[in-house]
Amino acid sequence: MTRAVSILVAGLLLNPLSHAASLYYTISTPDTAIGLSWHAFGGISHAKLTGVTGEVALNPANEMDNRVKVTIPVTTLIASNNLLTYQLKSSMFFDAPRYPNIVFTSSRIVAQGNGNFRIFGSLSVKDVQRPVILEATMEEHDRTAQRDERIALHAMTTISRSAYHMDRFTALVDDTVTIKIDIQAEASHVP
Repeated sequence: MTRAVSILVAGLLLNPLSHAASLYYTISTPDTAIGLSWHAFGGISHAKLTGVTGEVALNPANEMDNRVKVTIPVTTLIASNNLLTYQLKSSMFFDAPRYPNIVFTSSRIVAQGNGNFRIFGSLSVKDVQRPVILEATMEEHDRTAQRDERIALHAMTTISRSAYHMDRFTALVDDTVTIKIDIQAEASHVP
């Protein structure tokens, strides 16, 4: 019996999946963008944020090691017109001079199968931090001679803008904001 237990323990210790290390990725800033959309004045308004930086860590053997951290500079926000861009960056909404970054930090990433994930985390906007859940899909791109391994992560969630103290024009602008995230990340070797 003890021999069988010894063989089982040795097998588990030598199993490559039991020692699988996290795979680290650095967000490719030029290839990553965040889209915002909301209903206003009877139509749909849009804005885009770029300049996104951050890291992704994925461990196929232990989902508790998976994490995403993203920093989004508010100064990169561009809306459908100059007035809306100015208003969104001003103290009426994001208050970019006082709060220059939006930050998302995951607390857990759960694989749902077929490249689908549910990402739990917190979104910090201005001086407010709230829990959010992202529905995400991931595409892996194979390593080639010219490019490092890359992943593409597409995620979506909705938030309440008033939960982040952005409650101006409530009679004309819906409270629900849809966030669409398109991240491209390259393999890195730094944990």
